Amino acid sequence: MVKRLLFILPLLAAGSLYAQVLTKATATGTIASKNITKDATSLNFIAMGDWGRNGADHQKQVAKQMGITASDVKAQFIISTGDNFYPSGVISEQDPLFKYSFEDIYTDFSLQWDWYSVLGNHDYKSNPDAQVAYSKISRRWKMPARYFAKKFPINGDLNNQVLIAFIDTNPLIPEFYKNSEYGPNVKGQDTTAQKRWLAKTLDDKDESIKWKIVVGHHPMFTGGSRTEGYDTKAIRNSLKPVLDKYAVDVYLTGHEHSLQYIKPEGKTHHFISGAASEKTPVKLIPDAEVVASEYGFMLFSVNKDQLRVQMINDEGYIIYTTVIKK
Repeated sequence: MVKRLLFILPLLAAGSLYAQVLTKATATGTIASKNITKDATSLNFIAMGDWGRNGADHQKQVAKQMGITASDVKAQFIISTGDNFYPSGVISEQDPLFKYSFEDIYTDFSLQWDWYSVLGNHDYKSNPDAQVAYSKISRRWKMPARYFAKKFPINGDLNNQVLIAFIDTNPLIPEFYKNSEYGPNVKGQDTTAQKRWLAKTLDDKDESIKWKIVVGHHPMFTGGSRTEGYDTKAIRNSLKPVLDKYAVDVYLTGHEHSLQYIKPEGKTHHFISGAASEKTPVKLIPDAEVVASEYGFMLFSVNKDQLRVQMINDEGYIIYTTVIKK
């Protein structure tokens, strides 16, 4: 594995807070750059999460940089890691928040391609199935069910594909069933069926699958405020054995309003991209490669031999890059 660390300089707007970017390595005076590493032969996609604030709290600024980046690398799609609509999700597929927090914000032509989204806990406060139903209205919103999977060819090559499983982590958290807001929408969910489906999906013997990625909302490791949170522990206990058994390469989540890369023991690399609007403090935990309290998103570039992740903030600076090799 090769890592290239980039440390952001305090080139921030008046009145904003200084960046908090903590890495396992020691800073060596590297200057932050806006020069994205591009690979036209890769599968390029943006991962973002925890947005949906009618444009408030840097949502518009992040959306602008997403458009610039997606145009620059010709991104094929966008992944949302959940908490798509604050503060309490949407009530129906006709909810005006789809317009004010999504359609009117992500307007760049380069962002008009497919958006693959999962549900966050805030989405569970109203009607999570409304976001599934919106898939039938919006050309770009892709949530055919509360959990689903898709294979993505690398550079159009069906012999080299990325398998991505999009899961619903909310029903996997026991405490949610007693919660007055989340409870009504997790009750009745068959968690055993979802985990059986996930195991079957990840056990796919198709030789064209070069990478396995699982996308959910809740992380199982974090250098944010929920390091020992009940939700973090619940997801770790529920999902880690499955990810380990089927040698999942990447577990991609949101929930924490920050950008993080954590590599615990085992095969799976953990990325948190939940800073597309609000940002919250971070701390460096033992297995963290980088934790950043920054507004921004991640750019994934995947070919059959390597997977590159670039963390990009709301001003277009690349604050961290890592390359995972097969």
